[in-house]
Amino acid sequence: MTLTIGVDVGGTKIAAGVVDETGRLLARGRRESPASDPEAIEASIVELVVELRAEVGRPIGGVGVGAAGFIDASRSTILFSPNLAWRDEPLRADLERLLDLPVVIENDGNAAAWGEFAYGAGRDVDDLLLITVGTGVGGGIVLDGELRRGAFGIGGEVGHLRVVPGGRLCGCGNHGCWEQYASGSALVADARIAAVADPEAAADLITAAGGDVAGITGPLVTTLAAGGDAFARSRLAELGRWLGEGIASVSAVLDPARIVVGGGVAAAGDLLLGPLAEAFGQHLIGRGHRPAPEIRPAVLGNDAGMLGAADLARRP
Repeated sequence: MTLTIGVDVGGTKIAAGVVDETGRLLARGRRESPASDPEAIEASIVELVVELRAEVGRPIGGVGVGAAGFIDASRSTILFSPNLAWRDEPLRADLERLLDLPVVIENDGNAAAWGEFAYGAGRDVDDLLLITVGTGVGGGIVLDGELRRGAFGIGGEVGHLRVVPGGRLCGCGNHGCWEQYASGSALVADARIAAVADPEAAADLITAAGGDVAGITGPLVTTLAAGGDAFARSRLAELGRWLGEGIASVSAVLDPARIVVGGGVAAAGDLLLGPLAEAFGQHLIGRGHRPAPEIRPAVLGNDAGMLGAADLARRP
């Protein structure tokens, strides 16, 4: 059975694991991410792969690396990464030279989508849309059993759909991107604004935040919502509405069989997914006269990108 290594490179950590063809993790490792130093990132990836290869003591067929950013169509060069110091970085060539193994580079959202498709919530369908809700909104698209990356390799950036003309400034430089209204960052920003506007309604949340609106965080909102706090629940419901409406628009283009929702904010469960599904049902084009895609939570958690990258390494 072919073993591969999947590597998930983020702004704060680099996680790697040895994965067999069934998606079973045989060994794993982790490093802090030296995000501002491209050479140090490469060195950390190499160290992890060498350590893991020695730990399992079996041949490794290839390495898949999932990283946030624009990856070229040949899956070899990182054109741009917003949170890492990669600009036109020939990462595949560098790693293949240093490791003497075949390497595939993939966008982290695409890798996570493929992980859920191959081993997670999308194992029994051919068409899947993954939406990840964290600091931003990411995603990945699988249609007819194939990962869809676009002509230049940079498709699937659903978080940067423009949903509010002239709206909030996004980190990408445009105004009104979906992730400015439907992400964990948006949840926090909107909760703070609403708490200032109505401190009486938000009293329990403000108290939990140490008496300071600036102390409100996404996990704190989720915790209070799970405990029944009406204000916190209303904030998650508003986030779910933004997500559901946006997913309905994306579905009008892609027509997926299943929509998988992951990312840190998805840990809120039905408090988020319930309002999301309701808004989705109200805005899906042709509703009542067409099959509706199923919405499910992701099941692989933080391992999705690593598992997906490892499997993509088997598909050069």
